[in-house]
Amino acid sequence: MDDPVTDQEPGTGDVPAKPTRRGIYLLPNLFTTGALFAGFFAIVQAMNGRFEMAAVAIFVAMVLDGLDGRVARLTNTQSAFGAEYDSLSDMVSFGVAPALVMYSFALQNLGKLGWVAAFVFCAGAALRLARFNTMLAVQDKRWFMGLPSPAAACLVAGFIWVMVDNHIPGTDVGWLAWGLTLFAGITMITNFRFYSGKDINLKRSVPFVGIVLVALGFSLISVDPPIVLFLLLLAYGLSGYVMWVRRRLGRRRSDGADKAPGA
Repeated sequence: MDDPVTDQEPGTGDVPAKPTRRGIYLLPNLFTTGALFAGFFAIVQAMNGRFEMAAVAIFVAMVLDGLDGRVARLTNTQSAFGAEYDSLSDMVSFGVAPALVMYSFALQNLGKLGWVAAFVFCAGAALRLARFNTMLAVQDKRWFMGLPSPAAACLVAGFIWVMVDNHIPGTDVGWLAWGLTLFAGITMITNFRFYSGKDINLKRSVPFVGIVLVALGFSLISVDPPIVLFLLLLAYGLSGYVMWVRRRLGRRRSDGADKAPGA
């Protein structure tokens, strides 16, 4: 982003002239706007009872959100405006939209417990985004602290997509939806680590088997997209807990080895 022009006008002494207005980069913010639109579209579709379209829209928002930052880095168009705009877009697409869609689909018949679960998810997304922004400079980029809000949102949306695709009404799975919504909301604000994938270098060559595995992955998703995507996201959501348990067990073994006789 260009710096503001502060050239002095003749005869004004030390008083600087008014800075010119700054522009914004179009390309990365275009993707951010697309993600914001997808989140808003999901809310509108949920209000109209079209829950499958609402769930797919949240997945689309996740894809667009992943592209805007990469495009900004590749084109060297990062800016403070873009970072703030991205956070506000994420709050709508991955905080408000999933909570309202899930509430409309399965939680509204649970009374106060239903909207409390939806609010916990929404508040968890807000806290997760705020913590991410404040710890961006000191956090290990290989890991996310807490479940990323796009993954949490798509976990909720994936559940809805699976239910609708299998013709299961939300009223029949209200408590299951309630538990999943609370799980996703609380996991966003935990201190558990989740792999970010940011250390993957796409410019580096990979073995041939890597390309084969990617092709198999796409083939597997195409078999039944709702179920496969939901299971993948659920596994990712549980991965932080599994890693935490493994670290705790590793520490206990190392402490036991240190206290052993003759150690």
